[in-house]
Amino acid sequence: MPIKQNAKKAMRQAKKRAASNLKVKTAFKKAVKTVKKAVEAKKADVKEEIRLAQKSLDKAVKKGVLKKNAAARKLSRLMKKVNSAIKK
Repeated sequence: MPIKQNAKKAMRQAKKRAASNLKVKTAFKKAVKTVKKAVEAKKADVKEEIRLAQKSLDKAVKKGVLKKNAAARKLSRLMKKVNSAIKK
């Protein structure tokens, strides 16, 4: 356990930030999974799902949970799967 006051505060902040980051991380992972499941099930509402996934990825970038290029890569791969499923 930290002894100094500023170390205690840093620990509290780290705990809060980790909880916040976890919420954002699970949100975008869940959105990505729903898109993948919709593609596999060949649902018609894939466009709405992909829009929500893009929104959650952008929020993760904004909050600093994901890097910009990582989010772009994930979205690119998702779009590739969606477009290939639509063509078939």
